[in-house]
Amino acid sequence: MLTHRLARREDLPALRALMDLAIGELQKPFLNEAQIASSRAIMGLDTQLVDDGTYFIVESDSALAGCGGWSRRATLYGGDHTAGRDAALLDPARDAARTRAMYTHPRHARKGVGRLILSLCEQAARAEGFTRMELMATMPGVPLYTACGYEPVEAVVDDRGGAPVPLLRMRKALLAV
Repeated sequence: MLTHRLARREDLPALRALMDLAIGELQKPFLNEAQIASSRAIMGLDTQLVDDGTYFIVESDSALAGCGGWSRRATLYGGDHTAGRDAALLDPARDAARTRAMYTHPRHARKGVGRLILSLCEQAARAEGFTRMELMATMPGVPLYTACGYEPVEAVVDDRGGAPVPLLRMRKALLAV
């Protein structure tokens, strides 16, 4: 059974370890070793999400199964160490909320962890008045996001980490509940 809660500062070491494992394992079918190393440089934990109370942990039998969140801030993707972050607040009447930093433990892939996180993020963003969500998908995440109603907006290649990493900007309208 999957349970969820908001992440806390004391969770940061476990979250970083999960992210490193997910990047290293789940991207292998899509990226070469140089691209995986580059992914580590452009992705990762954004502690602003934890501080904002918008970052979720999903557990299975008390073990970390995944994590992810949403943001009311302008940064679309990237961790604390990633250049170009922007903490400016978004306007729900004009801007799309951001789905951010979704990672699943390889042992829990395709078990509903990602769907649960997306649902939690969409509910929370909708409650704050957002009518759209936007995210930057890695190639392993595209099938999940597509199945959950996200549509491609723009193909992107990010080479800030030294090797080109293909990404896909995606968007979804949030329906009123």
